[in-house]
Amino acid sequence: MTGSGRRSARSRIKSSTDDDDDGGDDSIRRTRQPNLKSLRDRSKRRHSSIGIFNIDLKIMLGVSVFALLIIFFLIQHLVKPAKELQRPRVVTPFPGPKLMDLPQFQGEHKESLYWGTYRPHVYLGIRARTPRSLVSGLMWIGVKDGRYHMRHVCQDSDELSTYGWTQHNGRDFGHQVLVDQDLKLGTSFLKSKSEDSGYGGDWAVRIDVQSENSEQNEEIQRNGHLFFYLANEDGGTLSLGGSTLDISENSLLASGTLADVGGWQLHLVSKDSLEVHYSGFRTPHIHNLSELVQQNLAAQIRKFGQLQLSDSTEDFPNILVFQISARIPFKTDIVFVSGTRGDKARVEERVSSLTGTALTHQLQDRQMKFDAKFEQCFKVADKLEPESTIVGKAVIANMLGGIGYFYGQSKISYPRDFSNKDRDNFIAYWPAELYTAVPSRPFFPRGFLWDEGFHQLLIWRWDIHICLDILGHWLDLMNIDGWIPREQILGSEALSKVPEEFVLQHPTNGNPPTLFLVVHDLLHGIEKNKFAPAERNEITSFFEHAFVRLEAWFQWFNTTQSGKIMGSYFWHGRDNTTTHELNPKVLFLEEYLDIKVLRKKFRQDFF
Repeated sequence: MTGSGRRSARSRIKSSTDDDDDGGDDSIRRTRQPNLKSLRDRSKRRHSSIGIFNIDLKIMLGVSVFALLIIFFLIQHLVKPAKELQRPRVVTPFPGPKLMDLPQFQGEHKESLYWGTYRPHVYLGIRARTPRSLVSGLMWIGVKDGRYHMRHVCQDSDELSTYGWTQHNGRDFGHQVLVDQDLKLGTSFLKSKSEDSGYGGDWAVRIDVQSENSEQNEEIQRNGHLFFYLANEDGGTLSLGGSTLDISENSLLASGTLADVGGWQLHLVSKDSLEVHYSGFRTPHIHNLSELVQQNLAAQIRKFGQLQLSDSTEDFPNILVFQISARIPFKTDIVFVSGTRGDKARVEERVSSLTGTALTHQLQDRQMKFDAKFEQCFKVADKLEPESTIVGKAVIANMLGGIGYFYGQSKISYPRDFSNKDRDNFIAYWPAELYTAVPSRPFFPRGFLWDEGFHQLLIWRWDIHICLDILGHWLDLMNIDGWIPREQILGSEALSKVPEEFVLQHPTNGNPPTLFLVVHDLLHGIEKNKFAPAERNEITSFFEHAFVRLEAWFQWFNTTQSGKIMGSYFWHGRDNTTTHELNPKVLFLEEYLDIKVLRKKFRQDFF
């Protein structure tokens, strides 16, 4: 029993441990139970915090994204205009009311000049005085050395022996003669305004094709080919008059709608036997129309051996070209009528009044009025021989017929202190329009500031309203410093005629201020009572508003173009590294104007 009662130390230790374990488990369970509960509570709180944090994070991300969008919006609409305010002064407009916003240039005056032969770079081109216009023009095929040549843009390489306006009144009438080898074309332009017309009225073009009957080209030139086109600069679709154009049954060539004039139609009328073909194009550019037509003709010749357009159009064409072919001689009348929507449009009656015998009578009447006005303005009947009088009429006719309308942005060379981060080597002037005469149709069919002063010495004597309109357009091109770009290359058509090296305008360069010659003439005319009371009031009002710009222009010349001698000026900006500028362009003392005297005269007369 003793053995059973005695236990080894190991046994005792183990037993003791076992006993302790038994008793300790209960104790530990009792002590651990609260801790586990606490852990559960903590775990719940932790999970709850994580969930809340996840929700808060989503909200924060959403708020952040929304805030970024607001910041981006503010940058685009607030910061960007602020940057624009920091753009170079050279492309900042003059801070004053525009002269072309004056009441005298609105209403009837503006509408009367809406349509015109305002595309002087082509042999015959018509457009409206609006940035995105419906434009029209004439091409023809000339024959030289037995080969065909397309004529469209005025250029000396065409070797026309004669072309130019023999009569033009600057508003609603003009007659032109073009002699291309043995082909002679007479083109007449006439505008008409009726109660049913849309804005700007209607217009008609007569093309009279004759031959000089040269035996050498008699066979090859027995047929004449004209191409009359319409192009919508705004990109709007032009509708064809029909899938087959038979003018003996239907004179309608095309139709469409313009924001200013409403519905319009183009009609072709002729007593001669004509063959008409067409082609339609879709393109954003119109300065390459000659190439489009020639490519179409070349494809037809390759396929069918015929010199005629394809009688097809691209989808939604904004350009329509009509080929008018007939045996020479022949004559055709093309009429544009506006405001054709509605039952009271009287389209047929209006077309009839601008074609055939009715058109002949109106053209004869305008020719007589032109001759009478020429004598009234210049009084040369007793001073000049008949041949010299013809030359004089051609001079004023070509000056007025060379007036054009342009819209676009000049390219200005960067000022030296301007950081150019772009690849372009120029900064764009603001979008602007210009109504102006041009120095040369084949070489310089765009506005030149220097030339315009001399142009207006002639034009104001013919039509003071056109003169003031042109002066206003030029002065509205002035920047904040009083500088006006000397050469205006506005729009793709004007740009296509200028070599790249001459495109940029330099803010340091200025032309002689010949517009002051016109200012002097007009003020002198007022003193001598050369104007009717209404004209005098318009001139006075114009100068009252133009004075601030004229004075700014004077200050620009006086500070940037001054010479070494007090009161002298010279033409800054000659590039002595090029052979294109051999003329030193110096303004000699006898050439520049005493602008200070003119300024004093302004103040005496108007202030």
